[in-house]
Amino acid sequence: MSDTEKEPLLLVNPAADLTPEETEEPDIQNEDGDTPVSPKPDKAQTLPRTNRQLSFSFQERSKTLPNRQTSDEKTRILDQSFGGTTCYGTSAPDGNYRGIYNVENLGTIQSGFKKRIGKRCRNPKHRHMSLSTHHGPDDPRSYLSSNFESLNYDTVENDLTLQNETKREYKRFSSTSFNRWLVCFLIGVFTACTAVIVDIGIERLSEVKLDLVRKYMLKCLNKDVCSVLIPWLVWAGLNIAFCVVASILIAFVEPVAAGSGIPEIKCYLNGVKIPRVVRIKTLLCKVTGIIAAVSGGLACGKEGPMIHSGAIVAAGVSQGRSTTFACDCKVFKEFRCDHVKRDFIACGAAAGVAAAFGAPIGGVLFALEEGASFWNQSLTWRIFFSSLVSSFFLNTILSTYKGSPGDLSNPGLANFGLFEISNYEWYELIIFILMGVFGGLIGAAFNYINIQLSLFRQRHMKYRILKVLEVIVVAFTTTAVGFCAMYFVEDCTYTQVKDTELYNLQMQCDSGQYNSLATLFLQSPESTVKDLLHSPIDKFSWKSLLTFSIIYYFMSVWTYGLAVASGLFMPSLLTGAAYGRLVGVLLHYISSITISEPGIYALIGAASFLGGVTRMTISLTVIIMEATRNITFGLPIMMTLVTARFVGNYFNEGLYDEHINLKQVPILPWDPPVKSFRLTAGNIKSTPVKCFKAIESVETVVRMLKRTTHNGFPVVTQVPTDPDAKHFGQFMGLITREQLILLLIKKVYFNESTMNVFGDISVDDFRDMYPRYPDIEDVDIPHEHMKMKIDLRQFINLSPYTCNESVSFARLFNLFRSMGLRHLVIVNENNKAVGIVTRKDLAKFRKWRKQGSSGVQQLGIVSEDADLDDEAECCNGHSS
Repeated sequence: MSDTEKEPLLLVNPAADLTPEETEEPDIQNEDGDTPVSPKPDKAQTLPRTNRQLSFSFQERSKTLPNRQTSDEKTRILDQSFGGTTCYGTSAPDGNYRGIYNVENLGTIQSGFKKRIGKRCRNPKHRHMSLSTHHGPDDPRSYLSSNFESLNYDTVENDLTLQNETKREYKRFSSTSFNRWLVCFLIGVFTACTAVIVDIGIERLSEVKLDLVRKYMLKCLNKDVCSVLIPWLVWAGLNIAFCVVASILIAFVEPVAAGSGIPEIKCYLNGVKIPRVVRIKTLLCKVTGIIAAVSGGLACGKEGPMIHSGAIVAAGVSQGRSTTFACDCKVFKEFRCDHVKRDFIACGAAAGVAAAFGAPIGGVLFALEEGASFWNQSLTWRIFFSSLVSSFFLNTILSTYKGSPGDLSNPGLANFGLFEISNYEWYELIIFILMGVFGGLIGAAFNYINIQLSLFRQRHMKYRILKVLEVIVVAFTTTAVGFCAMYFVEDCTYTQVKDTELYNLQMQCDSGQYNSLATLFLQSPESTVKDLLHSPIDKFSWKSLLTFSIIYYFMSVWTYGLAVASGLFMPSLLTGAAYGRLVGVLLHYISSITISEPGIYALIGAASFLGGVTRMTISLTVIIMEATRNITFGLPIMMTLVTARFVGNYFNEGLYDEHINLKQVPILPWDPPVKSFRLTAGNIKSTPVKCFKAIESVETVVRMLKRTTHNGFPVVTQVPTDPDAKHFGQFMGLITREQLILLLIKKVYFNESTMNVFGDISVDDFRDMYPRYPDIEDVDIPHEHMKMKIDLRQFINLSPYTCNESVSFARLFNLFRSMGLRHLVIVNENNKAVGIVTRKDLAKFRKWRKQGSSGVQQLGIVSEDADLDDEAECCNGHSS
């Protein structure tokens, strides 16, 4: 009988009868900077008693396991051989393979996944892998990427920095405080200028395009001198041309500028370093790309990218230099570190919200709800100040540009206008809640469809030219569907004086009338939302509203995730406003009770759909209130958003969080997984760790840096020669890779015979090198210097956070999340280093939630070149 035909064995908790020594998991630290890995097993391994998991476990040989049976279902072990490697997995009686995460008496959390094992781990170098039990082995969301490094928001306290602080006078402290406020002011000013450039650029290009389209439509529809296809071809050609420019900037120049940028900024503020996310080059591609994409008629908005743009502006201004252009203004050097830069980026993100919606308070709440991992009172004031400055300067510049200087009636790019009538009845709150339920449902469907499209793009559209071609197809389809809807749906309305002539097209309507559906498609998204909120009840028929909402819904799903800069806020608001107005119009015609104006229902619909997609609540409520300048809608909007959030969360996560998971970013959520409190630091630590002695040779340091990619090294009194040692000498402090490289560059080492130090170093040297430190391979060290010694005691962090092995997972998680840690050294009762914990050790344990069920899944770690559809490199939660 072959290995694939063996009779399945029954199994439950194979570690139940083993001793603690047999169940101990000898983890070691991997080559992935922040990331530890487990060793390649030579026998069947199990997790400790507090972390028992039945999962796909790839072994070199088969092992007879004891027969057991759970109280709730029978679980089978199937072994199959692929290329000499036996793969164990679990199977339920219904034939579906299952993964089980069991924490002693806390119950069993189960979820099924596809019937596929063994094919993925043919690489003999990686024989063990702990798979996610939620998404399945082929889904990128089942893994974390080893290519994302962590930011270090913890301040370094060593002899060098303490001496520098001691020498500072009171005037320098006052100067630093003044510079903080100055930087916040400049962030607001430059973010406002960026928003003005985006707004005016889109307005000018759209006017040129729509003037030309309207000219051909009037010519071909009224005089029969040309085919009706001519204006459509003109419209499609201009849209495609704009969209090609937007796509080339992303696909060939700067891919990280794609989308809204909110997920990337959220990750950065969480403590994950996203490569190139806050560079000037990214800003240029983002601004130019969003102007071209919105002018090209794609179902996207400019508001979301403004948040990313504000963050980039903040990152550049706060550092006083541009590494892209090799320009250093020699100012704000004291802000050149991760934890200070993070605070300014939070200010920039909030300023972007204020510029987009004219909502400074909403910007502060957005930074708090969606981004910042650290918060205090002084940071709140600075963020609010940047938001106010951004909104004020945008208002001033746009009012002057529109010929009304001093009017200050343009606080943001998206202005929803004032409601003349804002009354609603108490019983309408029930209708608003039902609209929240519907918004949560269609929002969850939106997220599901979009994620499936994104998965398809990841697997089948890896070439840049294919990404550009997809943008062309979407631009063509959007134009074609919109034109067909305008031509075949007859919704003729008599022209009113206050309507803008630019967008009033007669199409097939009689003289003196215009097609209201053409108005919806040809206007800018902001003007269309304003029209849906404030137009008379008879301006748009139910046919136009239903047609427009359906078309824009599916085109928005398709557009978000393309290789263009695109925002999600405005398409969601526009789709929701269309369906909300449809509800209001129908209620007016079929209801005998007093009903509010359709514009109020359009506002509630916009909030419900955007809340169902993003799952934002507090910040979105305030943003909409500030955009409408009406606090009366606070209660119904909040009720609608909370309802949409709870309904949507029943099915999946918010779209930003889904895309973060899709990109395999090791982000830490607000709270630890609820089922993980039985885990301890001893269960998840990486050991043995790579350590240095207080005085180390240059050769040892160079060899360690070249052989590993670790970014943090404990410094101990003694490093044992035994590679299997369970603990090291007394823990003295922590030193980072960047510090070691700079010490080598500056030749801060000495000759043991003469005790002469070759070079010198200061705090400014670290600031000048930040944030792009050279690679160790680029450091040229003469061969005769290899025997020199480096005294690390002056440069190590003397007071890093440490904990013992009994600390719970939840406490570790909260410490990392609140303090923005990168490394946490585990010590025993004698203060000897026994292991280290990094962000990925915590992020790999993730809560999953779907259709009312929830549990804990352990994610795998893959490298950038891993192919999940073929033979991905596998390891136990981490890649090497």
